[in-house]
Amino acid sequence: MSRTDTVGPPGETRADSGPALAAAPRPGLLHGLPWLVWRRHRSLLRLALLITVVGCGTFAYQRIGVMDFLHTKGASPGAGGQVSTDFQNSFGTMFNNDTQFLELLPVLAGMFLGAPLIAAEQERGTIKLVTTQSVSRGRWIAATLGLPLALVVLCTTLLSAAFTWLWSPAHSLVADGDWMESGAFDTTGPVPVATTLFLTACGLALGMLIKRVTAAMGATAVLAAVTAVVWGEKVRPLLGTLRSVRYPYDGDGPRLPPGAVRIDDWVSTADGKLYGYGTCVHGDAEACRARLGIVNRVTQYFDYGQMAGMQWLGAGILLALTAVVLVFVVWRAHRRPL
Repeated sequence: MSRTDTVGPPGETRADSGPALAAAPRPGLLHGLPWLVWRRHRSLLRLALLITVVGCGTFAYQRIGVMDFLHTKGASPGAGGQVSTDFQNSFGTMFNNDTQFLELLPVLAGMFLGAPLIAAEQERGTIKLVTTQSVSRGRWIAATLGLPLALVVLCTTLLSAAFTWLWSPAHSLVADGDWMESGAFDTTGPVPVATTLFLTACGLALGMLIKRVTAAMGATAVLAAVTAVVWGEKVRPLLGTLRSVRYPYDGDGPRLPPGAVRIDDWVSTADGKLYGYGTCVHGDAEACRARLGIVNRVTQYFDYGQMAGMQWLGAGILLALTAVVLVFVVWRAHRRPL
């Protein structure tokens, strides 16, 4: 039974329907569909935030020891490489573990966040309920993709920035300055963010197509392994222009700039024609070199100053591929039954 209560000045009334009256919603950071996405995946999203906080704190703590070492012995390898040896003994394992952790995160994000995001709804059949409500499919897909991907960007940006802050002062000592093969190229700067976004988007697409969570996670893991091989063997070496240093065949060398990564070695003629490094090393080697005109050795390398540009170019490629995958996901969600 409803009643009318007088509120405020005389004559002002309010209808009160008792328990049937809904309470006003409490203000919060997330509303509507973003809140629903957070609610459904809150355990995994909270875990991602926790990993980020712990990772950044660990890197900050590790930097204290690294900076103490550098202040004591310097950042240069030093005579006889003793500083490099001491650094590897003290921090080599630590940096190896850090880079392996950061290289694994994009794979985990693709498998455990991207692949189940839509596939879990399809497998349980709840997606049919969601897509028949008053909320448009476009708004649903925007919320489903937007919040997790935004969290991916936030977490990987913070972790990458923290690890870059740790690695940069000692870059010439970590793995003897080899920033190409030690994992530093893929775990500093913009590359971790772009890689994680790409694998998460691929996991989304595979999950939507396969419609089974376990199978989609397995397919994402296989794709991540293939991507790592193609990236390391085919793409990364092409992101920069090789530089060369030439020196006499029997002379001392090469003298590379600090932080340079040695990529390949050749022998060459006086006019610059290159031959493989093993040319004319057996039998009558001197007569062979004289016949071919080989008088120099050539070493090709990437300078440390090229690293940032190569990283941004590689990240741009990965982000472009991510955009293509997400456009496909949105198109399929709009055009085909889910």
